[in-house]
Amino acid sequence: MAEAADFPGTSPSPARRWLRRTAALLVGTPLLAGLLTAPTGPVAQAATPSTKAGTAVPSAKADATGSRTVDVSLDSLTPTAPGEGDTLTVSGTVTNNGKQPVTAAQVGLRVGTPLSSRSAIDSAAKRTGFQPGAEGREIGGKYVEKISRLAPGVRQDFSISVPVKALSLGGDGVYQLGVALTGQSAAQPYPQVLGIERTFLPWQPDAADTKTKTTVLWPLTTSTHLTAKTGSDEQQTPVFKNDDLADELAPGGRLEQLLSLGSRQDVTWVIDPDLLASVEAMTKSYRIENPDGTTSRAGKHQSVANQWLNDLQAAVKGKKVVALPFADPDLASLAHTGKAVGGSLGHLKEATEVGASTVKTILQVKPTTDFAWPADGAIDPSIVDVATSAGAHTVISRSDSLRETGGLSYSPTAARPIGGGTTAVVADARLSTAFQGDMSDAGNSTLAVQEFLAQSLMINLQDPDNQRSIVVAPQRMPSVSQAQAMEKALSALSDEKWSQSESLTAAAKAKPDPQATTQVPSAGAYPGSLRRQELSQKSFETIQNTQNRLERFQVILNEKDRVVTPFGRAIDRGMSTSWRGRAAEATAYQESVWKYLRDLTRQVSLIKRSDAKLSGRSATIPVSVQNNLVQGVDHLVLRLYSQNPTRLKIGGGQFEEKQIKIAGGHSQSVKFTTTANANGPVPVYAQLFTEDGEPYGDAVRFDVNVTEVTLTVMLVIAGGLLLLVLAGFRMYTQRKRAARKQAQEGPGQDPEEGSDGGPEEGPDGESGSGPGTDDPEQPSDPTPDTAPESTDPSDTGERVDR
Repeated sequence: MAEAADFPGTSPSPARRWLRRTAALLVGTPLLAGLLTAPTGPVAQAATPSTKAGTAVPSAKADATGSRTVDVSLDSLTPTAPGEGDTLTVSGTVTNNGKQPVTAAQVGLRVGTPLSSRSAIDSAAKRTGFQPGAEGREIGGKYVEKISRLAPGVRQDFSISVPVKALSLGGDGVYQLGVALTGQSAAQPYPQVLGIERTFLPWQPDAADTKTKTTVLWPLTTSTHLTAKTGSDEQQTPVFKNDDLADELAPGGRLEQLLSLGSRQDVTWVIDPDLLASVEAMTKSYRIENPDGTTSRAGKHQSVANQWLNDLQAAVKGKKVVALPFADPDLASLAHTGKAVGGSLGHLKEATEVGASTVKTILQVKPTTDFAWPADGAIDPSIVDVATSAGAHTVISRSDSLRETGGLSYSPTAARPIGGGTTAVVADARLSTAFQGDMSDAGNSTLAVQEFLAQSLMINLQDPDNQRSIVVAPQRMPSVSQAQAMEKALSALSDEKWSQSESLTAAAKAKPDPQATTQVPSAGAYPGSLRRQELSQKSFETIQNTQNRLERFQVILNEKDRVVTPFGRAIDRGMSTSWRGRAAEATAYQESVWKYLRDLTRQVSLIKRSDAKLSGRSATIPVSVQNNLVQGVDHLVLRLYSQNPTRLKIGGGQFEEKQIKIAGGHSQSVKFTTTANANGPVPVYAQLFTEDGEPYGDAVRFDVNVTEVTLTVMLVIAGGLLLLVLAGFRMYTQRKRAARKQAQEGPGQDPEEGSDGGPEEGPDGESGSGPGTDDPEQPSDPTPDTAPESTDPSDTGERVDR
C-alpha cells in the first residue's frame, strides 16, 4: 500500500523500502484481522457510490475511508482541448469526509495512457475509488499543491498549472486525467490516495486530415404561456397564463441565454413557432390571467419581448432554421393514444403549415419543415407513420433508440434510409445526453464538457480515413447552466482540429453507411419511462370535443378569424411535447380551453320563456334569441316545433323555421303563426340549428295552453252542422212524399200534377217547391274568429299576438 503512493520516476533506497514494508506489515496485521472479523466495513465501502452528480451520498462519515475519504471536485479545466504550447490549469476543491484530519497531503495530476474506444471512456467515467495501475503516473515535483492539514468536514480550494509539455503526452488520443489527493490520517498513518476525480484530456495538437462533420441542434422551445382568451377589443388583446415568459426573455433568463450562447456558434436552430407567436404577442398590449380567472393585470414587458425578437432575427440571418409544427405536438402521444380518437391526426398537418408561416412572418426567413422530432428521438413504426403524415420526410431519432446491431467498430453517419422514402437522422446518444444533468454544479459541468470532447475526438479516431456526419440533438428545453456547458464544449470544437460544423439539412443528405442499422425498432422496444409521460386518450378526447364545438360555432359567426385563430392555436398547445410528465397541468389547460369555448357558444342562445296562453283559434307566438358576443351571428335557423300538431299547428304544420341574423350585443324576437283546434296545453319546443342542420345550443320547452276556442266559433260550427242535418232531413221527407203520391195516382198519371192541376200540397198543408216559392234554406258560412282577446294579464315577454 505504501508502494502505491510512490511517485513514478523515483527509486526508494533499500533501507526505505525495508522500513515501509515493515510498517505495512505491522499496520496490515490488525487490518487483516479486522477484515476477517468484520467484513461489512471495507467490503461495503467498495460498493458505496461516489458522491458525484447522479449517485448516492455515503450514508455516514464512517463510510468515508480509503480513497473515498476525501471528495475531490474538479471545477475548472482550461484549456479544454490544449495545444502543445498551452499550460493546463486545473482548479477545484477537496473536502474531508472522514472523521479524522488529513495531514501531509498534496493534490496532483495523474495522466494515464490513451483510451482505446468510446466504451473505454464510459468505463473510466463510471469508475469510483482509486485503482492502482489504472490511474496513470502522477506529475510530481513542483506541479502539486500541498495541504498540511485538512480537518474533518472542511473544504479547501486548489489550483494546479502544468505546461502541456510536462504531461509527456504521446500521440493523438483521449487521455484519462486524474486529480488525486495523497495524504494520511491517524487511522491510516502512511501516504496513500485518499480521494480522486477523473476526467478526460482530448489531445489533437494538429488538425486531422479528415474531420468529422458535426451537426448541433440548438432548440428554442418553451412551455405553454398563452391562453385561448382574447380581449373583446379590435386588437383582441392576448391573455397569458402568467408572466413567466418575460422572466425567460429578460437578461440572464433561460431564453435570453439560449439565444445569446447559440448565436456564438454555428448551429442549426430548431424553433417552436408558438414561442415566436407568444413573444410577438407580448410586444403589444397584453394581459395576465389572475388565479381566479379574471384578466385585470396588464403586462409591462413589451421592451424585453421586442429586444429578444430583434436579437433572434439577427442571429438566424443566413443560418439554417428548422420550424417544428406549431406548439411542438407530441408525436409519440399522437401515435400511441391520439390515433384512437378520430380527427386527432388532422391537427398535425395544420400545425405544420401554421408553424412555417409563423416563422417566415416573424423572423423573415424561410424555414425547413421537413424534419419531425419525436421526444428523446425514440421511434417505433407508428411514430414514424405519424411523424411523416404531415409531409415531413426526415425523422430525428437517437442511437439509443435506433441501435446498431451490425457490430460496427465505429459510429456510422447519422443519415440512413428506413423505408417508404423516409430518412432517419440518428443523433449520437452519448453526445446528445452529455449535458442533461445538474450543470449548475461547476464540477458536473466541467466533467460533462471534457467527456463530450473526448467522445467527439474518439469518433474521429475510430476510423480516421472515413469521414462521417454526426448529429447532436440535446434536450428540448435546456436550462441556463446546461446551455452554458453546451456552448463551452462547442467553443472547443470551433477550432476544427477534428470536427467541422454542418447543417442539419446537409447531414440528412449525407451518403448513408451501408452497414448501419436501418430497421425501425418495434413498438415493444419503446421505453416505458417515455410512454408513461405521454398524453392520455382522455386528453385527446377533450381536444377533439373542443375542435368539434369550434367547427359548429364558427359557421354562425360573421368574423370567424376572431375565434378560429386563437382557439385553433390553443388546441395545438394542448398537444405540446412540453406537457410530458405534467399530466395534471396538461388536463387543466385542455379543459380550460374547452370550458371557455363552451361559455362563448352559450352567448348565443334562446331566451327562456314561460308558458303561453292562446285564447283564440289562431295567434302568433314570439320567441326571442340573444347574442351577447361582440360580433354578429348569421346562418342560424330557429325552429318552433309542436309536439301535438293535431291540437296545435305551427305555420300550418308540425313546425315552422325562421332565419336568424343578430348583431353583436343584441337580441331578436321571432314570431310564429299557430292554429289551435282544441282546448288544453300543448308542449312546444324552440331549437336553434345551423344551416347544415346541426342543433345549436339547448332547446327551450314551454306549453301553449289553449284556454278557449271561442263561443262564437263553437256556435258557428254547431249551427253549420245543424243546418246540414235539417237540409238532409227535408230532402228525405220530400222524397218519401213524392213516392206515396205516385203510388196513389196509379200508372199513366203525371206524378208532377195534382188532381186539379194546381200546385202540389204537402201532407202538412204547406206549399211545395213550385214556381214562385223560396229555395230551401242553405247552411251559412262560418262566422269569422273575431272573439276579443283574453282579459287575463300576460306574463312579461309572453304576450301572444293574434
